[in-house]
Amino acid sequence: MHGQIPGFVLRRTLDWVEKKGDTWKYPDLWDKDGKRKPNAAQVLYNGRGLLFDARLNVQRPGADEAVLVFAAASSYGGADPARKVAAVLDAAGKRTFAELLANHTRDYRSLFDRVTLDLGGGSDLPTDQRLKKPDTGLAALYFQFGRYLMIAGSRPGGQPLNLQGIWNKDVIPPWACQYTININTEMNYWPVEVGNLSECGEPLWRMIRELAVDGARVAREMYHCRGWVAHHNTTLWRDAQPVDNAAVSSYWPMGGAWLCQNLIEHYCFTGDREFLSKEAYPLLKDACEFYLDWMVTDAKGQFVTPISTSPENMFFYTDDAGKKQKASVCTGTAMDMAIIHELFTDTLRAAETLDTDGEFRARLKTARDKLRPYQIGSQGQLLEWQEEFEEADPHHRHSSHLFGLHPGTQISLRGAPRLAAAAKRTLELRGDGGTGWSKAWKINFWARLEDGDHAHKMLAELLAKSTHPSLLDVCPPFQIDGNFGGAAGIAEMLLQSHTGEIHLLPALPKAWAAGSVKGLRARGGFTVDIEWKDGQVIKYRVASAEPREVKVRVNGGTRTIKSQKL
Repeated sequence: MHGQIPGFVLRRTLDWVEKKGDTWKYPDLWDKDGKRKPNAAQVLYNGRGLLFDARLNVQRPGADEAVLVFAAASSYGGADPARKVAAVLDAAGKRTFAELLANHTRDYRSLFDRVTLDLGGGSDLPTDQRLKKPDTGLAALYFQFGRYLMIAGSRPGGQPLNLQGIWNKDVIPPWACQYTININTEMNYWPVEVGNLSECGEPLWRMIRELAVDGARVAREMYHCRGWVAHHNTTLWRDAQPVDNAAVSSYWPMGGAWLCQNLIEHYCFTGDREFLSKEAYPLLKDACEFYLDWMVTDAKGQFVTPISTSPENMFFYTDDAGKKQKASVCTGTAMDMAIIHELFTDTLRAAETLDTDGEFRARLKTARDKLRPYQIGSQGQLLEWQEEFEEADPHHRHSSHLFGLHPGTQISLRGAPRLAAAAKRTLELRGDGGTGWSKAWKINFWARLEDGDHAHKMLAELLAKSTHPSLLDVCPPFQIDGNFGGAAGIAEMLLQSHTGEIHLLPALPKAWAAGSVKGLRARGGFTVDIEWKDGQVIKYRVASAEPREVKVRVNGGTRTIKSQKL
């Protein structure tokens, strides 16, 4: 089978585009007066799409046996897909089925077997029945399924995981099967480092490098700023400009800054100084340059983003005539400030580690110290907007203003107890509902607050209400991010290392009274094994490439130990 994919797939229906007044964006489909052209359709075969080739070979090694070998490729990158497919089939054809299976198993096991998790329990019931009342064995299975999905879907040299990963089945997929970078893409990669699958993050790091190229153009031409920037969506072609023409989501130039956290996390977990120097730091520094140019000082002398949204959420305000209005744009939302604080702090630490850019470091530290701080509202909650506006949707699926709690590091129980209490109150007010990925994020929030039972409640909600019998996530519709966010949340319940110490079982629920885990990774390049009974750690091991001292929090106390050699 060979052919050409559509050159254009509209993310929305034709009626939706016309209703929004966006026909001017698509001259192939509408004329200048907004009238549909005869060929207008969501899918446009205009001869501009990538070429593809797919072939199936049938080998017959015996009378009662057949081996089917399938290969597929596209012209992405300029190669001839037919030649790529032929090369794969030729190589596979020289091996027996047993050899191919052995190679596959060796490859898969080399990654998967790094981590084992036993929470007890288990069931012989079919998965669809287990999901109705999740057991402890299902939680362990779900965690390992998330790791399996990462191994299957994100390998060095390939593309990073998008909204549906490699499991999209539609010609017109939800949201065009793109990279939504106001949480979803980042969430996909939360379990990579802690789940001991570090190399599976390579496709994302490469995408960030590529995205920064167009991001520099957008920063220069749209904002007249240095550095690079990206908004809430990107694609295979790494475009960095706003899309959708909807202020509630589009005009959010924080995507690049959030992605930078994935880069610094790789360094924190691995200690790879060459990666920090050559890959991460240049991208972090240039992202900082954009915000240093773009941000402004408000009337209070605080450094804020001049045009700011909190992804996909809205609020009410009263206009000068006393009329209640709905809006989505203000200045310096909590999420903006949290992401930028994280970016500036990470960049400062990286520059100090590399002993470089002294003048830039001084400028960056001054700017960070002027950032608008968190604000606490009348109900004890973290404020999402520049002031305490009435929420348009108090139970909105995004909890963007809690970025500093997770995946950020600014809010913690012992480091910032007042803010942690406000974050908890925010979660209570927002409620336990939401889409699949939203519930997954809440597992991580409650884990960071060290409330294992509430984190477990959110995991049960994710499994029972937002998971297909295949164990794939329901947003709805299908998205893959909930699987990865849920897997990361389970790890976060068992091990945390973001506050400068290794915390064993920080959010262990009563339902997991006994169990063991081996091979989780902690920041600082440590590998951690834990065994527990009656909710208490009875045995643990912290290992690293070279033995060194590390602070461990275990069973309510802290101690400094020397790690064992890996």
